[in-house]
Amino acid sequence: MSNIKDVANLAGVSVATVSRYINDKGYVSEKSKQKIKDAINQLDYKPNLIARSLSTKQDNTIGLILPDITNPFFPELARAIEDVCIEKGYTVILCNTDNDAKKERAYVEKLLQKYVAGLIITTNLLESSEYEKLNIPIVGLDRVQNIPFPIVTTDNDVGGKLAAETLISKGCQNILILGGPENINSSLERIAGFLSYSNQFEHITVKVIPSFFNYKKTYDIVLKALQMSETIDGIFACSDTDGVAAIKAARTLQYEIPNNLQVVGFDGVSLGEVTSPSLTTIAQNIYEMGELAAEKLIMQIEGKENIIEHIKIAPQLILRESTRKENKDDYGNR
Repeated sequence: MSNIKDVANLAGVSVATVSRYINDKGYVSEKSKQKIKDAINQLDYKPNLIARSLSTKQDNTIGLILPDITNPFFPELARAIEDVCIEKGYTVILCNTDNDAKKERAYVEKLLQKYVAGLIITTNLLESSEYEKLNIPIVGLDRVQNIPFPIVTTDNDVGGKLAAETLISKGCQNILILGGPENINSSLERIAGFLSYSNQFEHITVKVIPSFFNYKKTYDIVLKALQMSETIDGIFACSDTDGVAAIKAARTLQYEIPNNLQVVGFDGVSLGEVTSPSLTTIAQNIYEMGELAAEKLIMQIEGKENIIEHIKIAPQLILRESTRKENKDDYGNR
């Protein structure tokens, strides 16, 4: 007697996709529907009603793939996603990959075995083709780029420009950018935005160095950078975690912030409010990002929408104690 796995194998789709087709619950492409229908007819498959009931319950589960749960940005993002999913009757399974492609791949396989209804991915470790072949609803969030699914991100280019304008308008001329890991698209966009603004000023020098979005490692990097160059008067960190680390390193070396060194972070997590001095930051609308990603995924699952688009949400500047209150009147001289 054939089973649902036999149907999935013959149709060339996942078991979760066959389950959604059988229960008429969630998105299945027309091409896959025809393949599953042909496989069912060929195998003379008769769904078990008890198994069907169980799979229906499992279809209310959503997988959330995160790169690093110790980065305070991602728990705040996860909370927004969970709030929306619970309200809509879905349960979220959180998977922390530790920035490890092998671990991410293993999580995806486990989630498919649990017949998850869809995935929200916030990483950039696997090739898009690996997600395309899953044939389930997917939404990319934050770091994900260039995939054929709906994507929700901050407008990182705008945020980078805003950071540059802030530091330069407050008198910084020798600026260090803590660029984060070199393979993360969101950081590269922030750097590009910063440089597109700063390059207008002949008297402004900018140096970009990689960092790790990790407090201890970035602390050591900034400590070394400041010891090697006493002319640095501004730091743009592509994450608030790195920004807080930069403040700590500078204070270790007896820098007065913001008098002789100013720091701007990026994220807007609560950590930046409680450090001393508090961190000026380019704040992402974290809750709105997570909320929108969850809503778009659920609309796919329920067959209401599958518009492939890249939604960019504008960040905003939050001025705190790590930058001067006043602007320099002559900063516009180029």
